Amino acid sequence: MRAFLALPLLCLAAPALAQQTDDQLWLQASSVMRLGAHEEATVESIARFGDRAKGLAHTEIGGLFARKIGKVEVAIGYRHVEDFVGDRTLPNEERIRQHVIVPLGAGFATRVRLEQRFNSSGPEIGHRVRGQLRFNTDLIPGKLGLFATHETFLNLNTTGWGQRGGIERVRANIGLGVPIGRQLRGEIGYLNQYRFGRGGARDQMDHAMTIGLTLRP
Repeated sequence: MRAFLALPLLCLAAPALAQQTDDQLWLQASSVMRLGAHEEATVESIARFGDRAKGLAHTEIGGLFARKIGKVEVAIGYRHVEDFVGDRTLPNEERIRQHVIVPLGAGFATRVRLEQRFNSSGPEIGHRVRGQLRFNTDLIPGKLGLFATHETFLNLNTTGWGQRGGIERVRANIGLGVPIGRQLRGEIGYLNQYRFGRGGARDQMDHAMTIGLTLRP
């Protein structure tokens, strides 16, 4: 509990403590399909580019099945993840994920996501919890929206392939969303990510422009 209460202070202190930085571009495309009165499926792809990777740094592709129970959303999904440094492909990862989203009122919602990480370089399973607080509001109803998120990554165990137990990183994101036609929505924002060094590695701060498209046919 003390660790979670200290997270806002960590975010404020992060710029002063960062030892190295990376400028990045994060792209995301999603399609959400209604399956029933309370169910929907999402297919999502992600590409991230960074200076340290000298181009493409990270890709994800996967899907999610979600169901509404009252105002609460529960979901289960899968992701295939790959990382790159220059022309070199790093060990890939398969993730099984589950989440619960609970609206808090006044535009706020919280999401708790559990992940089981299967890395191609080792047999152990990495278990991780990601807690996110999100805020949404309309600046111009139906035309322009504002969003902001804060997310903490907590590794529940240590593995031989590289995951280290404890708080791994924190993210803060702020941006604008606009409808593009009747079925497509676009978002653009700024994301700040602070990653804590493990095993003697230096801490890193990432500055990313985020661009996302969501299709709801």
